[in-house]
Amino acid sequence: MSLNGIIGSALSGLQAAQLGMRTSSNNVANVNTPGYARSELSQTSRSSGGMGAGVMVHGIQRVSDIYLTGAAMRAASDAAASKALAASLDRLQSQFGATDDPGSLFGRMNQIMASLGAAAADSADRVSRLSAASDIQSFFDEASRLSAEVRTMRDEADQRIGTGVFRINEIIKELQSLNAQAQTLTATASDTTGTLNRQAELMDELSNYIDVRGERQSDGRLFVRTQDGVSLLDNSRLELRYVPAGTGAYGVEYGRITAVVSASGAVADITPSIRSGELRGLLDLRDIELPAIAGGLAEMAAGAADALNAAHNDAASYPPPNALEGRNTGFLASDVLTGSGQASLAVVNASGELVTRVDVGVTGAGFTVNGAPAASIADLVNALNTEFGGAASASFVNGRLSLSAADPSHGLAALQDPDDPASIGGRGFAHMFGLNDLVGSPRPGFFETGLSAASPHGLNAGGELGFSIYTPDGRKAGEVSVPVTGASLQDQINALNSPAGGLGLYGQFSLDADGTLSFQPAPGYQNFKVELNRDSTERGATGLSFSQIFGMGDAARMTRAESFSVNPAVRADSSRLAFGKLDLNAASAPGDLVLSEGDSRGGQALFNALTEKRRYAGAGGLVGGMASPVEYASRLAGDVGARAARAERNEAAAMSVKKAADAKRSDVEGVNLDEELARMTLYQQAYNASARLLQASKEMTDTLLNMV
Repeated sequence: MSLNGIIGSALSGLQAAQLGMRTSSNNVANVNTPGYARSELSQTSRSSGGMGAGVMVHGIQRVSDIYLTGAAMRAASDAAASKALAASLDRLQSQFGATDDPGSLFGRMNQIMASLGAAAADSADRVSRLSAASDIQSFFDEASRLSAEVRTMRDEADQRIGTGVFRINEIIKELQSLNAQAQTLTATASDTTGTLNRQAELMDELSNYIDVRGERQSDGRLFVRTQDGVSLLDNSRLELRYVPAGTGAYGVEYGRITAVVSASGAVADITPSIRSGELRGLLDLRDIELPAIAGGLAEMAAGAADALNAAHNDAASYPPPNALEGRNTGFLASDVLTGSGQASLAVVNASGELVTRVDVGVTGAGFTVNGAPAASIADLVNALNTEFGGAASASFVNGRLSLSAADPSHGLAALQDPDDPASIGGRGFAHMFGLNDLVGSPRPGFFETGLSAASPHGLNAGGELGFSIYTPDGRKAGEVSVPVTGASLQDQINALNSPAGGLGLYGQFSLDADGTLSFQPAPGYQNFKVELNRDSTERGATGLSFSQIFGMGDAARMTRAESFSVNPAVRADSSRLAFGKLDLNAASAPGDLVLSEGDSRGGQALFNALTEKRRYAGAGGLVGGMASPVEYASRLAGDVGARAARAERNEAAAMSVKKAADAKRSDVEGVNLDEELARMTLYQQAYNASARLLQASKEMTDTLLNMV
């Protein structure tokens, strides 16, 4: 080998050793840098004529495995989704508290029973009555607070979705810039490891928000797609759009995550393509988990209020109130309610003696008053005014039935017939009209209306109901607007069921014998979601909409938990608690003692109301059926706890998979300090060997020159 060949081999060795030591030093310096994958010097020996001719350096390569990287990113997405759900549900569960916590919703229900029991044992003790009324209010205050907390968490999730979309756009934009750099570096055979490491770091961050996969191109660029194939970055960049609603209110139609997907400006909904990551967890939290809990909470609160009101309307205080002001039923004076059974209304003097009574019957064709037919509510009011004979008067204004005794010292009370109790939509006469409600609400707490399909719908002209339809995978299939039409409820239901202008393609609405409106999905559309998104209707001058009266949509049902409060008159005067009961029978006549002080039968009925089984509708994750308010509260506690526990288990499992995937990835991409030290030692020795070879060449050159 010539001296020039020796020198060339030595110089190539020096350069390769320097580059190798620089590579190992860089690995050591970035041992804890997120997204960094170790680099290796790619080199081979050079030969000429069968003899060694130095080292050929091919470049610095980033060590990675596309399969391990993909698995780690998928695991990160699943872990982020599970973490978002688990953290929020754990927080909400702590707000609900344990069943044995006196300050929790469930502990407060137990306190109601204790207070009512104590008050019923000594019905003359006003302090115990005040305590009972206060504890009932405390229970509904807590239900309202929890419902507001659910709304707040929905709003927080919605805001975080907006923040996540903003950060995703930033990441995609930076990746696009890095693609241009990588393309230039690849074309000039320059070192691309720095660019590739930054791309990997960004992809790791992106996978926490949304499930994505990367596709490396031959020119160094990285294309990014969702796991189901939606391209976020290729030759162009997709910019996501999302506007938070700014509220967590029930019944709000939240926006979709969209993007402009063509030069023509076509917008596509990519929400269904988000199957994992923090955004998926937040979407599921906002749209599935929290509404389910809110639905169960509202049904529990409504059931407790309805049970207490049923007992209170069939009882009487001593002395009884001079007037009974009913709730806003949403009824019209022309409505004909259907049902069965009998009830009595009594005017009682200050001594508890009967002044007069009126017996009200409910039939399939309306009412009877002392046996005479009175079809509509207007007919009922007229008949009551006649039969009271001046001792009391009745009126019906804007959906409210009111009774008032003529003598200021007289009072009014109601009683269900013990053998044939009145039933309108499953509720007693006084209960249906809310004549003596203990717990009030500005809107209906139950939706068994007692109306029939032949009843006039009474909706003011110009109103309409708006619906959104979603496919099983969450895509919006369309919107439907149904205007007020026809005269009867059946006419309006027919409009809702129309395949052309209504929802007939997706299912059918129907009104049952109790006046409950229900929706049955059509075959093939069982997993579609039909959601009410707006309602501009109003029934007469009641101020109540069609959806509020019949419980259509989340807004009508879920807001109930925040609407209940104890009758202010009862809070102000504990004697208004109906702890007694009328002693009426067929032979009772004016002058008979029908109400006495110290009677605690009404108080006992209030106590029993929370333990007696009643029918609940399905809500959230709770199936409908028979249960007592106490039992239903326990089911709600179990449902909230089960959701939080399930989310925690899913998070633990996802984190375990992520940890294993990260470990496997680190085995390939991670920097091992011992290995890097060994490489640096090897490169140092190679450098020294090349230096000695140069020194030997110099000595040989000097010897040759001295021989001349």
